[in-house]
Amino acid sequence: MGHDLLEKRVAVLGAGKMGGILLQALLKNGLLSPDLTCATVQHPERAKALSAKLNVRVGTDNVAAVKGADIILVGVKPQVVQEVMTEIRGEITPRQLIISVAASVPTSLIEKNLPPNVPVIRAMPNTPCFVGSGMTAVCKGQYADAAHVAMTCRMFDVVGRTVVVDEKHMDAVTGLSASGPAYIYIILESLAEAGVKVGLPRDVATLLAAQTTLGAARVVLETGDHPALLKDAVTTPAGCTIDGILELEEGKLRVTLIKAVVRATQRAKELAFS
Repeated sequence: MGHDLLEKRVAVLGAGKMGGILLQALLKNGLLSPDLTCATVQHPERAKALSAKLNVRVGTDNVAAVKGADIILVGVKPQVVQEVMTEIRGEITPRQLIISVAASVPTSLIEKNLPPNVPVIRAMPNTPCFVGSGMTAVCKGQYADAAHVAMTCRMFDVVGRTVVVDEKHMDAVTGLSASGPAYIYIILESLAEAGVKVGLPRDVATLLAAQTTLGAARVVLETGDHPALLKDAVTTPAGCTIDGILELEEGKLRVTLIKAVVRATQRAKELAFS
């Protein structure tokens, strides 16, 4: 896997948070050739430091970066995507692939600011990509094909799992998996606080909460069983777990989490750049 990527010239526009995470992971795992890879950042000092760290060319000139590139990963802030597309459009051809990780920016906006027939892929990763446990949803624009989607999935597989969806679902992806880590951190923090309340040292309580969450998630992913079925397997008659579940239900944890995802999805729609 990835041998074809090694032969591609890749430019990362905006190697900040998510762009930087993906760039580092692809280089670390040997999917990209350092000699064929370049990136841009906003400030020269940051460019110099990142170039030394990753051993790739890093500058501040987006136009220079995309010249001759096969794949262009757009990691700039959503509000400047249109400006950057207008800036580079003179160097873009349909032989290149544009991959955008800018939240709430539809492929149609990118396409209309580029020459005709340029393939565009939109990806929505989340921050656990930083430790190789990310979740990324991918959708294709009007001119992208199955080969472009497959290439993009290979890139994001290196930082976790990928799923291909229709673009109409990308706001829901934002509300669930992109925002989701924040919800999980609140749950983890609450479980750890509860452990402290019942007498556990804080570091032990945090470890217990985090590893339990990780383990439960792995069971869901590896067995494919419905979470309700797995919950029932833990819940013995007249045991401790059912009393804890009763408290969760009385506190409306389930409906609160559902409402959080719905509200975040609505906000993603409101923020959509068109």
